Amino acid sequence: MAHVLRLAEGDPVVLFDGRGGAHDAVITGCARGAVSVLVGGRRNDSRESPLQVTLAQAVSSGERMDYTIQKAVELGATAIQPLLAERCVVRLSGERAEKKRAHWQGVVVSACEQCGRDVVPEVRPLLGLRDWLQQPGPAGGLRLLLAPGAATGLRDLSRPADGITVLAGPEGGLAPTEADDAVRAGFTPLRLGPRVLRTETAAVALLAALQALWGDF
Repeated sequence: MAHVLRLAEGDPVVLFDGRGGAHDAVITGCARGAVSVLVGGRRNDSRESPLQVTLAQAVSSGERMDYTIQKAVELGATAIQPLLAERCVVRLSGERAEKKRAHWQGVVVSACEQCGRDVVPEVRPLLGLRDWLQQPGPAGGLRLLLAPGAATGLRDLSRPADGITVLAGPEGGLAPTEADDAVRAGFTPLRLGPRVLRTETAAVALLAALQALWGDF
């Protein structure tokens, strides 16, 4: 606040606890090592989407994963499930996987601060795709597999009674056997137009479309 945003005594800020609580506040002191505030009333304006969307994203390389997570949070995703698929370029396990998860959670927090969300989505522990597919999905939920060339488009679907799970592959997409496993686990292959989107673009595009169709856009 002091060194990047250049805020000073008397400036208003909003504090949030990451669980839906947000309060107006005013800076009362701004020193090199600490900022003090006077906390005011609770805010009643929620910025959470009515859609409950979990993004299950196969890990991509470099900054692509960071970008996807950041934009998914801005677009209202309620949870992020990183996955290891056959064609993932990045391979993570043990301590490296936990450090990367902590990094992604930091990306989520920063995105919430930027877009004004009051609830911080969880980045769940990294799982292998097939292990994750064996877990039961929410009853009444919609499970979507991003699949170029699929027969089903977004306009063919009805709004689900429960949450939505979006499964997106890594660079090169899911292997055919993985896609088959996903379909057997209840996922509907879904196309996003006639063009093949990059891994860091596909889930973001679908989340935006879902918000426009059934959410708060």
